[in-house]
Amino acid sequence: MSRTRTADCTAQQQDEWLTPREVAQMTKLSEQTLANHRSQKIGIPYTKLSEGRAGRVRYRLSDVHSYLSGQAAA
Repeated sequence: MSRTRTADCTAQQQDEWLTPREVAQMTKLSEQTLANHRSQKIGIPYTKLSEGRAGRVRYRLSDVHSYLSGQAAA
């Protein structure tokens, strides 16, 4: 039973949303580089929580891990 709980926790953590600052720390990219990637439609997938230029941006933890895995393989 504890195995299932651990798997559930891991799945929940994978759906955690991160700020650009948190992603910058994880990836060793600057926040500006992440912003440039978003404007060029490259890099890590993201979601805008509100419309407009000042909309809050969030990244899924699972997408960041996928990006990092891809970078390590390259």
